[in-house]
Amino acid sequence: MLRQTKPPLSDPLKQLVGQPVAAIDTPALVVDLDAMQRNLNRMAEFAKKREIRWRPHAKMHKCSAIARLQVQAGAVGVCVQKTAEAEAMAAGGVRDIYISNEVIAPQKLARVAQLAHRLADEGGQLAIAVDSREGVERLGQAMNEARRDGGRSAVIDVFVEIDVGHGRCGVAPGRPAVALVHEIRKHPALRFAGLQAYHGRAQHIRNPQERREVIAQVVRDAAATRKLIEDEGVKVPLVTGAGTGSMVCEAASGVYGELQSGSFLFMDADYARNERDPAQPHFEHALFVKTQVMSAGPQHAVCDAGHKSHAIDSGLPMVHRLEGDPELEYANGGDEHGILRPAAGNRLPEIGRVLWLIPGHCDPTVNLHDHLIVVRGGLVNGKVDRILRVDARGALT
Repeated sequence: MLRQTKPPLSDPLKQLVGQPVAAIDTPALVVDLDAMQRNLNRMAEFAKKREIRWRPHAKMHKCSAIARLQVQAGAVGVCVQKTAEAEAMAAGGVRDIYISNEVIAPQKLARVAQLAHRLADEGGQLAIAVDSREGVERLGQAMNEARRDGGRSAVIDVFVEIDVGHGRCGVAPGRPAVALVHEIRKHPALRFAGLQAYHGRAQHIRNPQERREVIAQVVRDAAATRKLIEDEGVKVPLVTGAGTGSMVCEAASGVYGELQSGSFLFMDADYARNERDPAQPHFEHALFVKTQVMSAGPQHAVCDAGHKSHAIDSGLPMVHRLEGDPELEYANGGDEHGILRPAAGNRLPEIGRVLWLIPGHCDPTVNLHDHLIVVRGGLVNGKVDRILRVDARGALT
């Protein structure tokens, strides 16, 4: 059994449970449990109606407790991007994990192989993506060495990643992918599991029709590659991919059998800038940085949540507007400060006023925090329901 090694929750954190929202110190990363649960239910219903599997990306929340909630709701397992993330999820009780990324370093592949065997011993399964012959050979060697050392016979599911337009990892669609499938089949500890076809940049194309047009080409590339493989007598069990921005397209394609959407659970300011596709469920903001005003001048106010509390790679956070709040704009104030300016005709908040920020990008924002403070009953009158550890924080290897 894999065990977590991080220290237990501190007494002050434990004592927060059951307390009103006002007791949460600032800045803090807070999850609106009611909104998160509605998002989870909508995703589960969407997948069930379309008879498609869903395997959400745990790299978004990095929390094994949330991953288990997703599995309980119907997810087949989770995706991660790093070996250390997979280890953290397994340590937290998740049993079906897909590293949807390439792993090349021998020391990491040794960990991958060991994890594959441990999960198999517990009735679970590990999968991984490849995009090169060298990657296949190194993975096969690591699995064989782990078999030899432990006397076990687990196999690892292997997806061939094709570059469908993201311009990052992935072998070219078509014949190059077919060649990799044949390489995988040479290794007894490797099992060809299908194609990984994910277009990350398409997730943030703002216009839904433009997103549909881009994903239509993605689907054509995936379908053509699958046909070439099957023409050579090899079954393609699954095509997996998609994200929160484009998932309605992949779900309707008839080609994809699994969705990897992750951000739907929390949503962020960047996704809020997308024009919603009418076919997509309405997902709510569920992740917030609680902050308060610490200083005020004639033209601006300052809050205590700077860049150390939220990521800015996808833009600055939005100020969440609750009933009665002035409309505010957040500007760069540095590591520990946020500059708040009123929208036209609005007033500045007074010193001590609590505000809620919607991060620009949820994934790296979560990675800045050790814990998620989960609130039930809303951001105004709610109470702290539980404290969740960000198990995979800093899991970079």
